[in-house]
Amino acid sequence: MALNFSYLGYSFFFFFLIAGLSSFLSEAQKVPAIYVFGDSLVDVGNNNHLKLSTLKANFPHNGVDYPGKKATGRFSNGRNSADFIAEKVGLPTSPPYLSLTSAANKSNAFLTGVSFASGGAGILDGSDNVFGETIALNKQIQYYSQVFGELVKELGSVQVQKHLDSSLFGIIIGSNDLLGYFKEDSSIRSKYTPQQYVDLLHSNLKDQMKRIYNLGARKLIFVGAGAIGCCPAQRLQNKTKGCNEETNYWSVKYNEGVKRLLAEMKAEVKDMVYSFFDTYRALTDFIQNPAAYGFTEVAAACCGLGDLRGKVPCLPIARYCSNRMEHVFWDLYHPTEMASQIFTRLIFNGSRQYVEPINVEQLIAA
Repeated sequence: MALNFSYLGYSFFFFFLIAGLSSFLSEAQKVPAIYVFGDSLVDVGNNNHLKLSTLKANFPHNGVDYPGKKATGRFSNGRNSADFIAEKVGLPTSPPYLSLTSAANKSNAFLTGVSFASGGAGILDGSDNVFGETIALNKQIQYYSQVFGELVKELGSVQVQKHLDSSLFGIIIGSNDLLGYFKEDSSIRSKYTPQQYVDLLHSNLKDQMKRIYNLGARKLIFVGAGAIGCCPAQRLQNKTKGCNEETNYWSVKYNEGVKRLLAEMKAEVKDMVYSFFDTYRALTDFIQNPAAYGFTEVAAACCGLGDLRGKVPCLPIARYCSNRMEHVFWDLYHPTEMASQIFTRLIFNGSRQYVEPINVEQLIAA
């Protein structure tokens, strides 16, 4: 039987490259890879490739502070948390899975991580049907299983697991499910009480996290839901323009359930370690004590139209503020680059007030 030496040579090169990653990481590079699951808070361009999705950010004024002033699909004036997390560990931002078309690009990208995050994504399939198309968490895990399968095919299960043991797995999900329930015209409320709905989210999430674990994930960063009742769109549902306290209450309940799930999972599988970031507490601190973080505007969006610039998204026809570093919110739902940068700083170095049981620096060393 004739042997394909070019293929064999590539396979051996790929094998030794990944086998030696943990030994030859640069001083700046702290982990071999980051695999990202989530929603628009960490979408770095997957939705650009969804033909039927209207939930995109690949147009101005998004990206006004991104290098080259380029709109990339990030729902931000600049970089988002996915970018800052990668920067913190000395890696390039994990590329959007849907952007990887050639075999060579895929293989190279898989070594340092991939992002499956999609604007509008939720724990439940169809959490956000308004925007036509998104990649829900179940589909994201399905994509990751294909990445995992390709790595195993190239390297074998032992070397792949060694690689994944030191890699980070970021999960930022749940906000769209909650926003879908608490929006003014929600039809979900007729089917579930708030408690039943949050219980449903936790039940689905438990199975999803187990699937990710079974596909090699050992170091998890879970970013909880923020005080989403305080985003400009939710404030407009309140006559006083204050935070929507009902939405915030169930954001807290959602986070409490996620923390229980993670603790239970850790008790069952001893080789898993995790960091849970309390976005709710951090965002509440921004709002209650803005000067400590350099913010002057905590209610209104920087980019949009209408009251609080929260009625119309950040479209090219919208107005945007000049003091973007002083705003917590970029548009009606998403944080500014500055807010994302501070969130990431707390994720990595924060005390147990913000991240538990350990922060990400400790997670990397575990």
